[in-house]
Amino acid sequence: MPATSSQDLLPPRLLARLEKMELISRKIFRGRLKGERRSKRKGQSVEFADYRNYVPGDDLRFVDWNLYARLDKLYLKLFLEEEDLHVYFLVDASPSMNFGEPTKFFAAKQLAAALAFVGMCRGDRVRIEFLGRNNQSSPVLRGRSQLWRMVDFVQSVEPVEPVDLTSSIKQFCLRNTGRGIVVLLSDLMDKQGYESALRLLVGQQMDVFVLQILSPEEMEPELSGDLKLVDCEDSDEAEISVNTAVIKRYKATLAAFVNQARKFCAQRDMTYLLARSDQGADVLVGQYLRERGLVR
Repeated sequence: MPATSSQDLLPPRLLARLEKMELISRKIFRGRLKGERRSKRKGQSVEFADYRNYVPGDDLRFVDWNLYARLDKLYLKLFLEEEDLHVYFLVDASPSMNFGEPTKFFAAKQLAAALAFVGMCRGDRVRIEFLGRNNQSSPVLRGRSQLWRMVDFVQSVEPVEPVDLTSSIKQFCLRNTGRGIVVLLSDLMDKQGYESALRLLVGQQMDVFVLQILSPEEMEPELSGDLKLVDCEDSDEAEISVNTAVIKRYKATLAAFVNQARKFCAQRDMTYLLARSDQGADVLVGQYLRERGLVR
């Protein structure tokens, strides 16, 4: 797969749409710095939210004295607080992701870059990490001015070695303790299984989104005849004769694999999303992910 230009990764028309979006967290996290995100938590910004009864010890500066003059009762004014958020994008960089046209890896990189830019525009603390034997991580990215630094980093990484999802995500969890959103972009095709890796993310008490990316060639294979299949990660070989019955059985197995991943995530309060590598970030972010609650 040839290296992509910055315009291929994030074309200007897509950037214009992304600037108007916002990442959504179902949970409330306390940020360390002021950002552009409206928090569900009541704070002390300039945007009025509600009243509550005064309790001895409350700050008298926030008492509504006009209301006291009318009702002879003390009420505190509450305000919506703006806060920043940790947003992590974990991209599976295993050789199996380098399959399809366009490849699953390009789709994952484009999605991670697009969603990262959404967070950066909102003042969130964004980090992109490529999972591998030695995870490759970007610096913390914040603000529109970091766009090209982010694009250069994303374009520099290619899948070169098998990835153990569990050990790679364990590395991430040990280094990153900030609360926020974590988005895993992977085909989940690990012979050791993905379950242990996802349990580690659940243990971080983050808002977890799992984007399973599959290629159209995997979802609708056009194969026939006698073939030798070679595993791109461990060179394991299998000789098969492909006919209608085999394709039907394959599709049933793939559907069971996808449904099991969806069920596993749902049982642990993680959001599971299935994406095709040929859909493009404009469709996936602008329609699919917006409908499913990751962006608005």
